[in-house]
Amino acid sequence: MSAITLAPRALYEEVAELLRQRIFRRELQPGAWIDELRLAQELGISRTPLREALKVLAAEGLVTMKVRRGAYVTEVSEKDLRDVYHLLALLESDAAAVVAGRARDADLAQLQALHDELEAAVADRDRFFAVNERFHMALLELADNRWRLQVVADLRKVMKLNRHHSLLKQGRIEESLAEHRALMEALRARDPEAARAAMWHHFENGLEAAG
Repeated sequence: MSAITLAPRALYEEVAELLRQRIFRRELQPGAWIDELRLAQELGISRTPLREALKVLAAEGLVTMKVRRGAYVTEVSEKDLRDVYHLLALLESDAAAVVAGRARDADLAQLQALHDELEAAVADRDRFFAVNERFHMALLELADNRWRLQVVADLRKVMKLNRHHSLLKQGRIEESLAEHRALMEALRARDPEAARAAMWHHFENGLEAAG
């Protein structure tokens, strides 16, 4: 098997991103053992950068390290999922309130453009998922709290271990889109409490669909 050519940045970071995407694409399934020797041979690297990459993914919650057994793709339990959604609801509903209270017209235009993309992606689950994440991260960036942004980014990586399944539920994409419309209405009205409530409702319904 020929080695994969890696970009000229820190090798372990490139390996971490490659494995991260394999996990998100389900090429590495939840609960699967990660064969370090085979991967190192496939990538044409030593096991040292691979192990550093696995440490990064373990810190993000995507990989679980087991003593004397190696690394496994994390399996998300129902409690894990509830806990992640609860924290995301708290953090992102607060961010929505902040943005509603202080957003400039240009900020709202940015979010509206992403929302319009979301409307156009309703028939394409993968595209809808990608645009949805861009919308949420853009809102968080506008809320301008780098610590919240960092925590949410990590939590969303864990959520991705299950998120695609929630969007497969009958009618969930349409429901999610309706929730986004309500959020945009609250943001345009510059109503912090309505924006907070709309985002909280969005995550409540998302958890129900993911369960």
